[in-house]
Amino acid sequence: MLNEIRSIQDTADELYNVDQLETALNAMASSINTDLADTNLLVLCVLNGGIITAGKLLTRLTFPLTLDSINASRYQNKTSGGSIEWLLEPKTPLSGRTILLIDDILDEGITLAAIKDYCIKKGAESVYSAVLLDKSIGKAKPITADYVGLPVENRYLFGYGLDYKGYLRNAPGIYACKNL
Repeated sequence: MLNEIRSIQDTADELYNVDQLETALNAMASSINTDLADTNLLVLCVLNGGIITAGKLLTRLTFPLTLDSINASRYQNKTSGGSIEWLLEPKTPLSGRTILLIDDILDEGITLAAIKDYCIKKGAESVYSAVLLDKSIGKAKPITADYVGLPVENRYLFGYGLDYKGYLRNAPGIYACKNL
């Protein structure tokens, strides 16, 4: 398995480097600070992919907020999505709160739409979403992110929270696999 992972890593195309990603995160944080500073914000980090984006955005947000996490997955360390599996629900009550979902990528939008619906059913006052990447997939998505870092082409990606079969989330940039 590690040979496969190393081969994927060694042959990948770098789409965005750290400086480009950090600039995008600064712009996202600026918009969030302007739009949501006067709300009773609860940030929900969408695990596992959203952990890097959430961590980097949180230190740029300049107003009081609370943090929790949620984990609903369609991939389970595979390269294609299936049905949604709910792995972790937030412990913080959502009723009456403004929610900001932070995830790594808006791909087909199925998981993020399901998480937004979950928040609404739990009584959230409003639900916003922030994604580092918005993938162009050539068809309509069930949700549009409110805050987007960068657009990305329709390729299999890893780095900055995105994984390849559970690996490479820690890659310092956004990379596209050559053969997927």
